[in-house]
Amino acid sequence: MLPFATVGEAEAALGRGLTWAEASWLRYSASVPDRFLHWPNIAITLVVYTLAPLPLALLDLLAPDAAAPYKLQPKVQHPPAAFFRCYMDAVRVSLLSIGPYQLISYPAAKIMDIRTGLPLPSLGEIAAQLTVYFLVEDYLNYWLHRLLHTKWCYEKIHHVHHEFTAPMAYAAWYGHWAEMLILAVPSLAGPALVPCHVTTLWIWFAARLVESLNIHSGFKLPFNAEKFIPFYGGAEHHDYHHYIGGQSKSNFAPVFTYCDYIYGTDKGYRFHKATLAKLKELADNNVQKGEDN
Repeated sequence: MLPFATVGEAEAALGRGLTWAEASWLRYSASVPDRFLHWPNIAITLVVYTLAPLPLALLDLLAPDAAAPYKLQPKVQHPPAAFFRCYMDAVRVSLLSIGPYQLISYPAAKIMDIRTGLPLPSLGEIAAQLTVYFLVEDYLNYWLHRLLHTKWCYEKIHHVHHEFTAPMAYAAWYGHWAEMLILAVPSLAGPALVPCHVTTLWIWFAARLVESLNIHSGFKLPFNAEKFIPFYGGAEHHDYHHYIGGQSKSNFAPVFTYCDYIYGTDKGYRFHKATLAKLKELADNNVQKGEDN
């Protein structure tokens, strides 16, 4: 709960005028106890999870011929029932596992020094913090993901997520409840190391979810982020991991590719890419020879 009852009190305390965003935040949060300001995380992530994959899901279901050139595994066509089951199971597991944690997360947020007051963070501060969070989460998630591919963890926990060898975006959350809790740790590590404003926390969880939805989408689109973000793996990088399945020893990193490169867990993927490139070159040469003849 903010210690300011009016905009005037807040401006006097800050020594400047409030921005539009800060005035809106004051109106929203001035009378709301701090513990309740963490609850919107649940609603925000659920809305993002529901709506962000919808365009590609509808494209895949309603216009498979138009979608095929952009699909990483075009021969696999999931029926509507598979999309619906994946979505409903993922929402149920996430609400039953992460949901209760969110409701009791206030003590953890206090320990992590997540602030709720004014001023709001600048865009530069948000961008810097998100960069740190992505790097920290990526490194920790890489090792936990490798752990989940050990024999016991895979058979007892991680095999659920790998049910979709040709993933769709809604498979990002599809998994065992224990996996949801395990992989929540890397997502919280960054904010624990570099405390932020609660609004930045909302943005972080939404941004990380969007990234996870992207790498599970099964699509390689012309405007994919890997063309613009250095070392970003994208959907193609993670799709190979699902394609290989439970025996996969490759492409464990969820966001960037540097961990897989440093620790040698991208050799199979690089060989796969090189083989495809060679086959394409041979095919193009045969076409060219045919045209010449």
